[in-house]
Amino acid sequence: MNIRTLCLTILNFGDATGYEIKKMATESRFSYFIDASYGSIYPALTRLEKDGCVTAREEREAGKPARKVYSITEKGHGELCDWLSSPPKPDVFKSEFLLIAMCADMLDEETLTRAIDVRVKQLEAELTQIREASTCTEHAGTNWIADYGKACMSFNLDYLKQRRNELQALARDTSQSAQAAE
Repeated sequence: MNIRTLCLTILNFGDATGYEIKKMATESRFSYFIDASYGSIYPALTRLEKDGCVTAREEREAGKPARKVYSITEKGHGELCDWLSSPPKPDVFKSEFLLIAMCADMLDEETLTRAIDVRVKQLEAELTQIREASTCTEHAGTNWIADYGKACMSFNLDYLKQRRNELQALARDTSQSAQAAE
């Protein structure tokens, strides 16, 4: 997926400004698909408009600068459907925590325990965010992916809580190292 496709997807659900697209792409149900920034969204919207996939209109409010509101066109809807019809690429998963876990034997237990505790809190926060977001929509596809996300996050959290002792056992025993040095 690319920023262009993400913008078309968001606009398929309703008209939005570039700011609103950025907010939805980073803080709402659309934040789980691709990393997006203003530096990538606005050029994508400009290109989509030039290609006839979106239209833009200015809305004015008293005392405020005009805002540019984007709408998906029939051509944009067709491009989105074409993308959605192609086979998906493998999901990309990256985790700094898993790098720490892989190198657990290089860390003392206190440092590793702190990393585990941080990861547990992160997973709990993500799970809470998904639960809260899923109560805000009646869209069936969004609810399905929210349930999928809850299942994945719950599994990750349960696995880490149930098996944290195994990981902590891999940590370097600094007390034995200190005794050996004496």
